[in-house]
Amino acid sequence: MNRRDWLSSTSVPAFAFLGELLRMRRANAANPTPSTEGSSPGFGRAKSVIVVFANGGQSQLESWDPKPGAPAEVRGAFGAIPTSVPGTMISDRLPQLAKLADRYSIVRTMSHEDLDHGSAFYLAMTGTYHQRISSNPLPKPTDHPFFGSVLKRVRPTQKFVHTSVMVNGPAQVPFEIGPGQFGGLLGKDFDPMVVGNVTTGRPPVPGLTPIATLDGQRRGGRAELLSHLESSASEAGTEFSSPMFDMQALYRQAFDMLDRPEAREAFNLDAEPAALRDRYGRNRSGQACLLARRLVEAGTPLVTVVWNHSNRGQDRFAEAEEFGWDTHNDIFQVMGKHLLPKFDQSFSALLEDLDTRGLLDETLVVCMGEFGRAPLVALEPNFDGATPGRKHWAAVYSIVLAGAGVEPGSVIGKSDRHAGYPVSKKFGPWDVTATIAHALGIDPASHFKDLADRPYAISSGSPITELYSG
Repeated sequence: MNRRDWLSSTSVPAFAFLGELLRMRRANAANPTPSTEGSSPGFGRAKSVIVVFANGGQSQLESWDPKPGAPAEVRGAFGAIPTSVPGTMISDRLPQLAKLADRYSIVRTMSHEDLDHGSAFYLAMTGTYHQRISSNPLPKPTDHPFFGSVLKRVRPTQKFVHTSVMVNGPAQVPFEIGPGQFGGLLGKDFDPMVVGNVTTGRPPVPGLTPIATLDGQRRGGRAELLSHLESSASEAGTEFSSPMFDMQALYRQAFDMLDRPEAREAFNLDAEPAALRDRYGRNRSGQACLLARRLVEAGTPLVTVVWNHSNRGQDRFAEAEEFGWDTHNDIFQVMGKHLLPKFDQSFSALLEDLDTRGLLDETLVVCMGEFGRAPLVALEPNFDGATPGRKHWAAVYSIVLAGAGVEPGSVIGKSDRHAGYPVSKKFGPWDVTATIAHALGIDPASHFKDLADRPYAISSGSPITELYSG
C-alpha cells in the first residue's frame, strides 16, 4: 500500500473525532449580534485597529500628563513642552509627538485596581479582571479570550488570512508569557498570529518563504489529503480532542497563508524604502510599528504591537533594545536616553505614515499600557539601580487614541495636581475594549458564544464617547 492508501484506510479510527468539531466550529465561527448603535458617533468608522502596547507601565508624568508645577519629588527630572494644540502640554522628551498633538486625543483618567503586571496585562488585553487580582498568573485554557480573539469569533475577516496579528510578541511579564493574549476558552483556533522580532534579518514569518521543489500542484495534493482526512473524521464523528483539533487549525492557517501571495507580501519589510524604515527607527519596536501599518494596508482588522516584548526595565537587561517600561529605578536615565526617544520616533512615524496614506481616517490607533507609575520618585531597594524610579500605579494613567472619527487635539479627563488620582470622570480597560468594538461597528453590549454555546459579553464597559465630541 502506498502512503495515501494507508492513510485512507486508517484515517477513520485515527482521526474520527476531528470532523464533527471542525464542522461545528466552522458553523459557529461567526456569531455577530445585530447592532443598535448605528447612529452613535464613531460607530463603524474603523476598518482596522492598531494597538501599541507600552508593556510594563508607561509613566503618565513622563509622557502624556506632566505636572511642571508639582514638587520635584513628584514632577521628576523632565519638563513639559507646549504642543500643536494650544493649552495642551506633554513631556519635553516627546518633541515629535508634541508637533502631532492635533492628530490624536489623550485620555488622562484611566483607572483600575490591579497593581501587578501579569493580571493587569490580562485586564488590558481582555477588559476583564483576572480571578487573581494583583498577581502574576500563567496563561490557562480557561482564560477570558483576548479582544482580538473575540473579534475573530464575532467577525472573522475574509480579506486577510488572520483577523488578529500580534507583532514583537508574545508579550513577556517579564520572562514568562503573559496571560490574556490568546484565545483562552475559545481555543487555539482563535489565538492571534504572533510575529516576533522583525529586525533579525530573516523573514518575519520564515515558513512563508516559497520552496522551489514544492510547486502549486504538490501543495494542492497535500491540501487535498488533509481535506480527505478531515472528511473521513467527519463521517465517523467521536469525542473532543483539543490538541489534535488545534493542530488541524494550524495546518489550515498555514495552507491559507501559502496560497495567498498578498498575505506573504504584507510581511515583507524590505519592500519599504530605506528612508521610511529609518524614520520608524531601526529597532524592534519601531520596525514592528512599520509592519503594523503594512498589515493594516493588507486588510488585517486588528494589529497589536508589543512595545517592548518584555516589560522589565534596565535592572534585568544589559541591552537597551530589551528595555520595557517597568522602570522601578533609574527611570530618568532609561526613559530619557532610550525609551522615550525611540517611542517618540516610532509612534509619531506611525501616525504620520497612516495619515499620509489616507489610512488614519479608517484606522483606530490606541496607545496604552497596563497601568502608570507612582506620583513619587523614590529609590526601591529591591530593584537594581543607583538612582530613583517610580512604582506601579493604577489609580490614574493616560492613554492616547487617534483616527477613525476620534476628535483630534482633545484631552479627555483631568488628574489631580500630582497626576495621582482622577478629578473628573474615569475610564477603565473595559471601556477601551468597548471603544475598539464600537469603532469596528460591533455593539459592545452584545455577546459572543464559546464553543459550548455559552454567551459572554463582548465588553462590560462603554465606548468612550467623549473621544468623538472633544
